[in-house]
Amino acid sequence: MTKLFVYGMLKHQNHYILSMVIQIMFGVNNNNGNKSNNIGVIGGNGYTFCSGSGDKTICMWDIETTKQLTVFKGHEQAVGSVKYGSNELGNTILSGSDDNSVRLWDIRSGQQIQVFDGHKHWVLAVEYLPFSSNVICSGSRDNTIRFWDIRSNKNELYMIKGDEKDDGIYSLKFISLKKKEKDNGKGNDFNLCFGSATGNIRVWG
Repeated sequence: MTKLFVYGMLKHQNHYILSMVIQIMFGVNNNNGNKSNNIGVIGGNGYTFCSGSGDKTICMWDIETTKQLTVFKGHEQAVGSVKYGSNELGNTILSGSDDNSVRLWDIRSGQQIQVFDGHKHWVLAVEYLPFSSNVICSGSRDNTIRFWDIRSNKNELYMIKGDEKDDGIYSLKFISLKKKEKDNGKGNDFNLCFGSATGNIRVWG
């Protein structure tokens, strides 16, 4: 059984918390007291929260100690979406903001790595592609989903235009589907699901 405990209160500077994501960083602080040099987390049990706020910042917190570990500054408006990276991008955070930009951050240095401009309205959802370590995507109030190559600041690689009735892309999620028997069952296919302002959920293959 999973047990939940309230350790304390984590607070941005009297502003709305608009997004939050949790990460378990194995090896940061193990049972025998040894600490790895993963990303310099101090104390705690290796569980961290990352939160985006109306104060234009992204904060990373140690859940157990309730200490603020890092503050990422650079967005010019409220941060409405945040996401931890994994695998090759495990030391990064992806964010979307009301300043219409998508930004990639380095957890170790606390610095911005890349900024991606192109959306015409608030960026409400961000996601790493599960099948590519170099591509990210973002959904926006401008009713588009845009794909970006993190190796450059160039324009988007590809754009999906939402249905006119959707009135904005508010959430994104990739779902892994097992391949059919005719494909020998090897590997996975992925569908992209997204939610809209009107309550519709759409699936792209």
